[in-house]
Amino acid sequence: MKRRAKSHINLKRLLVVFLIGCLGIGGYAGYHLYERFIHEKEILKQMVQRLQADTRIAEVIVTDVAIDPDTQKQMTTIKFLEFDGLGGPLTSRKFIFSDNIIQFQSLVARFDDRFTLSGNPLKGKSAYLFWKVFVLDGPNTEEYVITPVNQIPEGYKIEGPRNELEDKIWQNFWDYALDKKKSGSEGIKNTQIEAPGTKFIPGFLYTLKIEHDGGIRIDATPIPAILKGETLL
Repeated sequence: MKRRAKSHINLKRLLVVFLIGCLGIGGYAGYHLYERFIHEKEILKQMVQRLQADTRIAEVIVTDVAIDPDTQKQMTTIKFLEFDGLGGPLTSRKFIFSDNIIQFQSLVARFDDRFTLSGNPLKGKSAYLFWKVFVLDGPNTEEYVITPVNQIPEGYKIEGPRNELEDKIWQNFWDYALDKKKSGSEGIKNTQIEAPGTKFIPGFLYTLKIEHDGGIRIDATPIPAILKGETLL
């Protein structure tokens, strides 16, 4: 009887050890499954963030609204400040129009989503350049050229003497933007001319942004009260 009882106890002990081992293995496997879930969730989060991200590329404010004594039209002066690829400000420019519904004609190249999703350093967001700024009014359309055709945008010009490689690269950009057949060979999903615009009025800061998987949009926010009426250097 004692031997049977001892054997029964040993069997119970073995069973307990076995169950503990199974729980340990299961816990270890469960932990790694949880880690994998968290890791994949973070990757998906980063992919969505890249697709939804945008970058500030220019800012605009209205600096003056006045009546032209000759035409009696209300003239709107805007200040346009573009930013370079590193986010640094370029030389600001002023444009005067006889209307305040103003558009920015731009060339935009969208790359395949795989480049945006992977955060590709060269093709991770849409490429663009500002071409013209204008007020559309049929034969009386008013426009200013920001970047002449086939020239290098100010924010991308490399310092020093002009070189053939740089010219070739930007020549290709204009070709891709204006020739659908060429654009597909470089992983470019879409190239087109865009002309986002809005009504520009005093008291607002207008920010132009490039969406990493899309085009250019204009956001408007009120200028902080502390800056109103101030002339800043």
